[in-house]
Amino acid sequence: MTKYHLLRHLDIPQLDQLSVYQKNDGFSAFKKAVTKQKPEEIVQTVKESGLRGRGGAGFPTGTKWSYIPDNRWPHYVVANADESEPGTFKDREILESNPFQFLEGLMLTAYAVKANVAYIYLRGEFWEIAQKLDQKIAELKDAGLLGKKIFGTKYELELYTHLGAGAYICGEETALLDSLEGKLGQPRLRPPFPAVQGLFDSPTVINNVETLTNIPNIINHGVQWFRSVGSEQSPGMKIFSLSGNVVNPGNYELPLGTTFRELIYTHGGGIPDGKNIKAIMPAGASSSLIPATEEALDTPMDYEAVQKTLNCPLGSASVIIVDDSINIAWLTERTTDFFKHESCGKCTPCREGTYWMSKLTKRINEGRATQTDIDLLDTVAEQIQGKCLCALGEFSVMAVRSGIEHYRADFETAISADKQGRS
Repeated sequence: MTKYHLLRHLDIPQLDQLSVYQKNDGFSAFKKAVTKQKPEEIVQTVKESGLRGRGGAGFPTGTKWSYIPDNRWPHYVVANADESEPGTFKDREILESNPFQFLEGLMLTAYAVKANVAYIYLRGEFWEIAQKLDQKIAELKDAGLLGKKIFGTKYELELYTHLGAGAYICGEETALLDSLEGKLGQPRLRPPFPAVQGLFDSPTVINNVETLTNIPNIINHGVQWFRSVGSEQSPGMKIFSLSGNVVNPGNYELPLGTTFRELIYTHGGGIPDGKNIKAIMPAGASSSLIPATEEALDTPMDYEAVQKTLNCPLGSASVIIVDDSINIAWLTERTTDFFKHESCGKCTPCREGTYWMSKLTKRINEGRATQTDIDLLDTVAEQIQGKCLCALGEFSVMAVRSGIEHYRADFETAISADKQGRS
């Protein structure tokens, strides 16, 4: 029994080679599905497994698949490999070191929703990974695992890679679709949703890389095997990308429901240089700053508990650790600069709001602000919330609003600090 379900390359050397992957049950799930099961059975199995999307939203995967209508054709599947959230680097490790399990998951998804074409949308900086995936796809075609009459059946499937241009907004699924169609990557107004009118106005399923990588194991080992770890509502393993002020940053594959304390101190080695932990960002730059109380550290990392206990989404589980040497006003300047740069400009609240948040945090950190500027910053952030086409606007305010709420003293310190003492 291997320790890893997703990062299996840590157990099995050279798993990125087709021959090695096939020797370790590679494509047995795909063969079983195509030759022995109906697409509807695959959808039902994934539904029963309780697999939830690992890209951030945590939406039930099988339910998402079931929204694809049977009266409109063709159907498409798109793998979201845009991974551009600061602090998230799990999908990249899968794509580089366990690509065939991801590809098999994509192929199973295509079969389940009766699609004959699937695309892998990668962020522009992943061009080397795209080249490698193209080689792997060619190997699969040569092996008869892609193309026409797969396993002697009537089913046919083609896979294609597509590189974006490095825009964070294209991680949002409708902006991704527009970019894939050759348009400017900006969010669409919904409804209609992609399941009904997605790529080329056709029914489309969009899943994250980590989500897809779970599918072969579920088909091979069954629902109960998958649900044997994790929590009741959040079953399975999850890759946690740990970074920031921690001794051993990296990807850790652990059951959903593992506590922040175990991730940070048992696996991450704790905080370097004898410093204390100050805050946790559970979902990368997009998340709130959670004070590192005993309750927070002992909160199980699953979709329900983090939201209920900490009032913050788990997201893609890109956990950034902030120690007590970091001024939160400085940190929020970094996050607002990022979101200002990455805003697509389509929504006025996001376009103008991120600009003014960036301007105000810079003013605060340069010692040119007053107490009223802190309140103005919070007001600007509040005016962005709930008024944007996509989640980028919502994400941009989370560190700002939670930072002011929990660490206002840091903003006041930044205002009063002597500019001569700044580096």
